[in-house]
Amino acid sequence: MKIAMASHDKDIVRPGAHLGVRARVDHYRGLIIAIGALVAMLIAWVSLSATPVGLYDVGSVISSSATLALAAIGQTIVVLSGGFDLSASAVVSLANVLAVHFVQGTPVQQWGGVALILAIGGAIGLINGALIAWFRLQSIVVTLATMFMVQGLTLLIQNKPGGSIGEQFGGFITADLIQDKVPMSAAVLVVALLVWTFVKRTRFGVGLYALGSDPDGAYSNGMPVRGYRIATYALAGMFYAAAGLYVSAQTGSADPLVGRPLLLSMFTAVVLGGTWLGGGRGGCVGTVFAAMTLMITVNILLVLNVSAFFTTIAEAVILILAVLGSSIGKQSAVHRCAQTASRWLSAWRTGTRATDDPHARRVNFEVEDFRPLENTELKGRAVSDWIERNREWVKYVVPAYLLFFAVIAITGVVYGPGVLVSANFYTSLLTLTLFLAILGLGQGAVILTGGLDLSVPWLITLSGVLLTGLTHGLNEAAVWAVPLVLGAGLLVGIFNGVGVVVLGLPPIVVTLAANGLLQGITLIYCNGSPQGWAPSAISNFTNGRFGPLSLAAWCVPLFLAVALLLLHRTAFGRRVYAVGNSPVAARLSGVRVGATLVAVYCLSGLCSAAVGLLLAGFSSQAFLGMGDPYLLPSIAVVVVGGALITGGRGHYLGVFGGALLLTALGTLLAGTTVPPAVRDIINGLVVLAAVITLRDKKA
Repeated sequence: MKIAMASHDKDIVRPGAHLGVRARVDHYRGLIIAIGALVAMLIAWVSLSATPVGLYDVGSVISSSATLALAAIGQTIVVLSGGFDLSASAVVSLANVLAVHFVQGTPVQQWGGVALILAIGGAIGLINGALIAWFRLQSIVVTLATMFMVQGLTLLIQNKPGGSIGEQFGGFITADLIQDKVPMSAAVLVVALLVWTFVKRTRFGVGLYALGSDPDGAYSNGMPVRGYRIATYALAGMFYAAAGLYVSAQTGSADPLVGRPLLLSMFTAVVLGGTWLGGGRGGCVGTVFAAMTLMITVNILLVLNVSAFFTTIAEAVILILAVLGSSIGKQSAVHRCAQTASRWLSAWRTGTRATDDPHARRVNFEVEDFRPLENTELKGRAVSDWIERNREWVKYVVPAYLLFFAVIAITGVVYGPGVLVSANFYTSLLTLTLFLAILGLGQGAVILTGGLDLSVPWLITLSGVLLTGLTHGLNEAAVWAVPLVLGAGLLVGIFNGVGVVVLGLPPIVVTLAANGLLQGITLIYCNGSPQGWAPSAISNFTNGRFGPLSLAAWCVPLFLAVALLLLHRTAFGRRVYAVGNSPVAARLSGVRVGATLVAVYCLSGLCSAAVGLLLAGFSSQAFLGMGDPYLLPSIAVVVVGGALITGGRGHYLGVFGGALLLTALGTLLAGTTVPPAVRDIINGLVVLAAVITLRDKKA
């Protein structure tokens, strides 16, 4: 236990420990920054407010921030273990909806319902933790899939706001602990922090920090790493459920989408509260202070008469600044930027490729496509020879196509064989496949390098809103509006790439922040209500007919050929695979790793913008949230197509097969009485099944 305890000791200072003042300040730096930020915002709020700020106003801030604080505590626990939980917001929504069904009846029955909902939240976390621990899967992908599954389940239970909860529970939670001065929410947060303090001082708490600091060391010292990881997500799930219950008590009703805006705020509170995203250092006390800071920031915006649309922009900026601030002490972000800029300038000036180590020996060869070497003994049997040479990636590509043909066969059985010879069926199938195939190219390139792009939803929405708002249906305006929108997509890609490469931020943080920025920009641009219509030229491309099929459908084979050429027959494609397999080896081989990463995020941004244009044309108008249904499918087509989510393995033929499969599955369900929410559940299950089945067994 020495290694694990040492890992924990640096994060938990015991009374009587003889540490220097500088060491103590460094140890509590995150908490000090969180408290300092809260005090600074309080001073700004008091100074700017036209009326005196009293205890009642402070109590209102505590009450309004309690939901975020409870959910962020759960997220902090997961982050401390070295993971991420994207399902948090969906669990909050589910608990909120379940409350109007189970928190009813007598006071005993109401509190029994509360216990049941907390247990359900813990069970969802238990499932997340079990999948991650038993199958050694990435937490981001698992929790993203369960996020959509839980959200779909929530919409099945209740698809619109409404309902009511028991008066006793709601009255107790919303009561004042001290009349008109201290709300009961303050006691709720104190209890939550007491639970955290108890957990932190247990053997499991020691293991939690050890998991984030050095999981291999924890395992080597006999810690039940798998059990601790499962318990981490289960405990976090209970805190998410508590947040959902608190929302129910505050509002007295339920909203199936109430948790959706919380995801960005949660990560912002975690980082601003002093917890390192790499895990192993931080705590929940700073997270609670950070949640209050964010709520005061919203109040300041209201005092300044700034539109609420700027809220997500403020949170995204705070998240990025907080992550950069947390890097101080490890390695200065500014220092990293200066080093990177110096290497790139030197490479540009000398005509060589930039490497991290200027003294490293240059490898005198170009990185080739990562495929099995050709067996020169196999001659004269073209098909069998080709299969033998490409056996590895064929094994991962073929399943998507087999499942696609199975879904087509089932469609013929359900709707009759006549549908399989209908031009309308194939027009719809290929047009919708084109959307996913384009997204799969961008997201697939990012995933092949080991990253993930979560800015897809609102970049799609912004692109569609810009198109309709700038053109108002005029084809003449589309001549300059379309390049402008695609250019905006490239700018977003540059933003994401620079954040990952130059600032050294995790892809999930950069792209999540970018998604928040794009949401705010979209709402500000259209003032919350998109205007205009898509140009008829784009609508005709997606909906018009050229012979039996639409123009978009005819373009599917052309796009497939271009994508295959880009990823598998160009130097750019070879570099993408090289970076995904090993950035260090790629760099030593002369690959410009940073430039390649920026390029793949630019490609993803360009693809998302293109889909936004096509979707606006397909619907003839743009609407808020039009990109939300495409986040999981953009990742699903890549994973189902056999790509390794950690990068380095995959083929675009598989991605295209995944696009065909998901589109065919959606088409099959669209003509039935199955609610739309079921599609999210099915897509989540498909992603989980694909990740588990096609995972790297050696991971």
